[in-house]
Amino acid sequence: MKIGEKIRRLRVKSSLTQEELANRCELTKGFISQLERDLTSPSIATLMDILEGLGTNLRDFFNEIEDEKIVFSKDDVFVTENDEFKYTLNWLIPNAQKNQMEPILLELDPEGSSKEDYPHEGEEFGYVLSGAICIHIGNERHKAKKGESFYFKAHSNHYIENIGKTKAKVLWVSTPPNF
Repeated sequence: MKIGEKIRRLRVKSSLTQEELANRCELTKGFISQLERDLTSPSIATLMDILEGLGTNLRDFFNEIEDEKIVFSKDDVFVTENDEFKYTLNWLIPNAQKNQMEPILLELDPEGSSKEDYPHEGEEFGYVLSGAICIHIGNERHKAKKGESFYFKAHSNHYIENIGKTKAKVLWVSTPPNF
């Protein structure tokens, strides 16, 4: 955490100039400027005075939740390959295991399949981006092709296999995360 940067954000949010904040805390504008650029660090007592001048306190300042990342790029994707099952797994959202759902992009080579997943609480959703697949749920089989989707409660063993002659791509969302 960059304390100075966070102080600057709070000051701007409060519509205060550096000089106004400095006056509230009996500090100099130069000190506030250096602090906001992380060129100096305040003592605990000084930090408490600054935070009081900004209408907050130490506990709230350090417990503030960081901004949630909303958009993810290809640089955020984590990829694993499994030669035995002939698939590539793309985790689209970093650390999605801590969320309530986990979206992945599953790429299955011809005759490839996902690993069999055991019954669990939650649901599974998928959208076939390309190719043709078979969704195995317990003893049932369901075919889906490009442009079709699937949805089921994960109360039985389940997995997906590529039944086509070309690579299949499936956007697959599991809740709770279990990939």
